[in-house]
Amino acid sequence: MTGLQWWQSAVFYQIYPRSFADGNGDGIGDLPGIIARLDYLADLGIDAIWLSPHYPSPQFDCGYDVADYSGVDPEYGTLDDFKQMLDEVHQRGMRLIIDLVLNHTSDQHSWFLESASSRENPKRDWYIWGDGPPNDWLSTFGDSAWEYDEGTGQYYYHYFFKEQPDLNWRNPEVKAAMFDAVRFWLDMGVDGYRLDAIGTVYEDPAMPAHNTGLTVAELRRRKEEAKTDADRRAARELWDQVFGCQVNQPEVHDLMKELRTLVDEYDDRVLVGETSLIGFYGDGTDELHTVFNFPLMRLERLTAAGIRDNQQERLSALNALARVGWPCNTLGNHDAPRTFSRFGDGENDDALARLSLGLVLTLRGTPFLYNGEEIGMIDLSLDDISQFRDELGIWLYNAARRDLGLPAEAALQLAIDGSRDRCRTPMQWSADANGGFCPSGVRPWLPVHPNHADGVNVADQLNHAGSLLSYYRALLKLRRESPALVGGDYTPLQSDDPDLLVFLRATPEQTCLVALNFSGSAAVLEPDAALPAAGRVLMGTPHRREGDELALAGLTIAPFELLICEM
Repeated sequence: MTGLQWWQSAVFYQIYPRSFADGNGDGIGDLPGIIARLDYLADLGIDAIWLSPHYPSPQFDCGYDVADYSGVDPEYGTLDDFKQMLDEVHQRGMRLIIDLVLNHTSDQHSWFLESASSRENPKRDWYIWGDGPPNDWLSTFGDSAWEYDEGTGQYYYHYFFKEQPDLNWRNPEVKAAMFDAVRFWLDMGVDGYRLDAIGTVYEDPAMPAHNTGLTVAELRRRKEEAKTDADRRAARELWDQVFGCQVNQPEVHDLMKELRTLVDEYDDRVLVGETSLIGFYGDGTDELHTVFNFPLMRLERLTAAGIRDNQQERLSALNALARVGWPCNTLGNHDAPRTFSRFGDGENDDALARLSLGLVLTLRGTPFLYNGEEIGMIDLSLDDISQFRDELGIWLYNAARRDLGLPAEAALQLAIDGSRDRCRTPMQWSADANGGFCPSGVRPWLPVHPNHADGVNVADQLNHAGSLLSYYRALLKLRRESPALVGGDYTPLQSDDPDLLVFLRATPEQTCLVALNFSGSAAVLEPDAALPAAGRVLMGTPHRREGDELALAGLTIAPFELLICEM
């Protein structure tokens, strides 16, 4: 594993702070709650934490509407709490990266309040203002991207909610202020940033109209109702057509180069982009360190053929960079359905959850896990719009009723499918009231999934040898101890099998064979010149014993088995 940076060998764990652990008993997760659970993460085998936004915020968009880039939201604690958390993370040998929201602020940020106070205010040009509205651009979280301000008689631009006005990054004062905020946390010792929505930072300065006549509600309905790969591809292409002038403008790469130069002034820091576009690696040294492999997460279901194609495309593109780019794989986060729900089939969900973890931990690249996946947390379907806390879900419901004319039941289902509440419910620590997230008698900010009382919790699984949590701990330990699984080359085998994914991971000191059977039928390892003759079992189904020597050619792989052998 020589030559790897810490972030290349690390397994990251995303903490959604509002839902992770309530330390003061008010029904909202906070920094003291996280501090109290750091030993749990260290014992689990986590190397690094990605903390979703902790900044002061009106919480209209759950912290992604930042009101102060150099503070901590009082609901989460204090700046001293953050410093203690950071110190205790480092004491346990882990790292911490935080979210950096570059595109927009809250409409309650002092910068915007000044900008909106008059047309002559010095900060007027810190945001994007125009007469008209200037064009027919849409907000991805609503209707028009232009919101009228009665006080000054102009419209301001917002790619997301109107409560999240876009910063004008063409103003050098904005860049200087934001870079000061970046330095603030790096000076404190954070280990890097996950960059939120970086493709939206710039817009086409000519501001041409899209002229599609489509609403966001219609776009989202087509996306949710897509049944085939062709349907999903058509929905994505239509989305790109509608928002093409508002995202991924060329200037963003110059900004990423400047940000990388700033971050490189510090030792051992990392920039992870919320994008799947390979272009954000630059030449492999001058933009972001890594970006997410979202096409893997967006597969309709996990199949050997789909994963194989994904790896061929991603690794080929990364290898073509002037300096080979490092992959980053995930199957879930705070904006996506939970892995257990997304990739389950209703019958073999636990087995498929284990395969999902095995896949992310054995593919080449840095794995990102989402809190709660390790105990098999699933999506929660809210049964009344009054229960929603995600403003996107509420907007979807109202737009479906208003613009699409859907009945209440159909509109609610569209809101459930598009809302992010379903995957943001509180962490389930025990079978106690409120899942041990907050005290009995306290109402958590979102309902705790009722299955916390049925074994889907940390306490019940922690010392149960056959639990999903125990499986996570074992596989994370195996990965950490296996140089090939951390930094090895990736060589696919058995390329025509639709159900069995087979590949080698190899470093000079170790070679591992990985086989994942995504079907309910047994599969066979076919003879291949690249297939080693024999291997020693590191992990497999319960009928295999660790250390057993296996002849590999012709070996039967059990249904839904993950087999890892060392050559």
